[in-house]
Order: sequence, then C-alpha cells, then structure tokens
Amino acid sequence: MTADFTTRGLTRTYGEGHSAVHALRGVDVEIPAGEIVVMLGASGSGKSTLLNILGGLDRATSGTAHFRDMDLTAMTDARLTRYRRDHIGFVFQFYNLMPSLTARENVELVTEIARNPMRAEEALELVGLGARVDHFPAQLSGGEQQRVAIARAVAKQPEVMFCDEPTGALDSATGRTVLEVLNEVNARLGTTILMVTHAANIADMAHRVIRLADGAIREVVENGQRKPPAEIVW
Repeated sequence: MTADFTTRGLTRTYGEGHSAVHALRGVDVEIPAGEIVVMLGASGSGKSTLLNILGGLDRATSGTAHFRDMDLTAMTDARLTRYRRDHIGFVFQFYNLMPSLTARENVELVTEIARNPMRAEEALELVGLGARVDHFPAQLSGGEQQRVAIARAVAKQPEVMFCDEPTGALDSATGRTVLEVLNEVNARLGTTILMVTHAANIADMAHRVIRLADGAIREVVENGQRKPPAEIVW
C-alpha cells in the first residue's frame, strides 16, 4: 500500500529550558494514500501539531516528515507554500469564509490559484449546496457554511485534505451531515483525509485511527469496524 506520509523520529518543541513544551516526542507513523485517518487525543496530545507539520503550516524541531518523495522538513518556506497550494486542502473548525462573498465566490477564491481546479458550482453540488451557490455566509446555517469550506478545499482537487475539528462548532445532527460529505469526498474522489478530533465517536468512520497522548503515538488501529457516518452514535 502506497504511503502519502511517512515520519521518523519527528519532534516539535516550543520554547527552551525549563519552560519548553514538547508537543511531539519522536513520532514514527505511516499514512496510506486514499484513507480516512482520524487522529484522536485530548487537548495537548500533539495531534494538531502533527497535522500542522504534515500540512506544511509548522516545522519540526527534529526528525523527518515526507509527503511521498518530498521531504517536508527540508523545504524552504517558498516550497512549503507551493506544496500547500498544489497538494493540500484545509478545513478548520471555524469556517473562515469571506462574509461579503457568496458561496460560489468563496470557492472561486481557491480555484483561481489551483493547478487543476474543479468548477465552484461542481464542488458545491458535491457537498449538497447546488441550490445555495448565490447565498452569502450570513444566509447559511453553520453546517452549510462548513460545507462551503469543504467545497472550497475540494475545488482544488487536492490529493490530501486536512480537517482540524471540522464538527467542533456544530450540533450532532449537523456534524453528522458534514462527516457524510467528507466520506463522500473520500469515496468519489479518492482523496486522503486526515482528521483531528477529540471526539472518539468520529473514529468509527475511519479506515485508520491514530491515538496520541503527551506528544507520542500510543496506538494505531487499522481497518476496524468502519461505519458510515449515519450510524455513528453521538
């Protein structure tokens, strides 16, 4: 099975001396292409730090992180910017939509810089918002705004999508709808999805679950009893 990401001895330390915070402590992990991978852990476990390093948003203190044959830890800032632009889509807990732009226009912000973009209307149709393309964020529910954010990430047609607590600001019913959209993106487009969450129930939809604590990987569960989002108990 081809790995999208491989890390060896990955560490991340913030600060120095007695006040230093060791966010990652020698992480070794492989993440196969085309899977939904959920990284679980309490606040401070290192899951978001790992996500940010793999996404090119942060740098490791030591060790290596590769995306396929690309050494992320050796890249210049300019190359990391191209890596994020060309290969990665991001979905965050808060939607980061431009309030003065419609759903279509928010998605088009990304398609203008992508190498092989999907039409904004097609991306919005994929997430179930084909009838809402001309609505502004204030006219959309929280779940609909998050789906616009997903459409914006999908429209780049990235190989990988990084989702940091994508349901954290949503109620359970709306959160389940968002997870169904991510599941559909993975199934239809083959996009690798890395999702960070502290909600253990979301792990039920994953092909692979990585549990972190105190900056280290404590457990990796592969090919468990994977359930569709509709069957997840909140």
